[in-house]
Amino acid sequence: MSKKAEHNNVVALDIGTSKVVAMVGEVGENGRLEVIGIGTYPSRGMKKGVVVNIESTIQSIRRAIEEAELMSGVSISSVYVGIAGSHVRSLNSHGIVAIKDKEVTSLDLDRVMDAARAVAIPADQRILHVLPQEYVIDQQDGIREPVGMSGVRLEARVHLVTAAHSAAQNIIKCVERCNLNVEDIILEQVASSYAVLEEDEKELGVCLVDIGGGTSDIAVFIDGSIHHTAVIPIAGDQVTNDIAVAVRTPTQHAEVIKIKYGCALRQLVDEEQFIEVPGVGEREARSLSTQTLASVIEPRYEELFALVLKELQRSGFEERIGAGIVLTGGTSKMKGVVELAEEVFHMPVRVGMPRDIGGLRGEVENPIHSTGVGLLLYGIAQQAYGERRTFSPSVVAASSSASGTWDRLKSWFNGNF
Repeated sequence: MSKKAEHNNVVALDIGTSKVVAMVGEVGENGRLEVIGIGTYPSRGMKKGVVVNIESTIQSIRRAIEEAELMSGVSISSVYVGIAGSHVRSLNSHGIVAIKDKEVTSLDLDRVMDAARAVAIPADQRILHVLPQEYVIDQQDGIREPVGMSGVRLEARVHLVTAAHSAAQNIIKCVERCNLNVEDIILEQVASSYAVLEEDEKELGVCLVDIGGGTSDIAVFIDGSIHHTAVIPIAGDQVTNDIAVAVRTPTQHAEVIKIKYGCALRQLVDEEQFIEVPGVGEREARSLSTQTLASVIEPRYEELFALVLKELQRSGFEERIGAGIVLTGGTSKMKGVVELAEEVFHMPVRVGMPRDIGGLRGEVENPIHSTGVGLLLYGIAQQAYGERRTFSPSVVAASSSASGTWDRLKSWFNGNF
């Protein structure tokens, strides 16, 4: 079967610690995202969101892209890439400029954003995102779209996200070695937020926790905009390793046992249920109660949630999260996770997954694919912003919050790589 050119399709590339996912999407006639192809391959060269083996990462990307091309019938040439890892830093900043012609123009917006990003950051870090929170005109705050408004002084309050130069460069190098262009590189929890969070949750205040294989990524939204991001280097792989060590079984078997029989809360487990655990080497398999398995898993999840709570308290936004916690990512699927999280956070918790998606709906309505779908929505939003198309409300909302970073991201990567 001959492959079609990419044209109006958008391709997401989620390079995770445990898997690489390539996802092809397009906008349907009703303005809804249609996922037309998915390729998944185990990630061999990543550790805690950072490239540790370039050749292995390249091979994993190639396999995932080939599978996505085969399923979608589209020849892939460019991708939107997610980035994560403990090297990611964030801070809130603001900039102030005089409004030149007494009416705010796009040029004034560019100037105030440049003023907001003029902060001291470590030499090995580069600004990845400048995400606007709100604008203030002559002490009138809470303004979302200031263009056309009259005033003398314009202030922008923004959330800056920085990433290690070397980490971003290695990811881009791997993608380009696969003969692909990097359209944009996006912080993974920012991407996931487009796929799983509702607008009213963002307005009320919500904390998104994307629990992957190597890292758990946090994003806090207050009054409709992002105010805090953080990365915690504990996630699903640590749970798997705990099981492997505690029950003395190879890691690949520990992963299967975790997925099939794992529970994050001991009191939800049937004490009479037993499973067979393969031994290491030539040792015989033995029987293990699921209660014992849960007693290994629960402390690790408890530690993770305690670290998330500590990060929330450190950020100062704990009391402003009216909508509670939204968990997503593959490690959030385990039985008992929501109940345990509610015990730790003392606030409402739900598992978020992509909704209102067409095409391969049964495949993508899964927390595992939150980042991939979010990258597609981000990419479509950028096309909508650049080409003045009309899309569904969710895409337009994503466009309005993301568009401010577009030119700066492209110019930064063009200037540095």
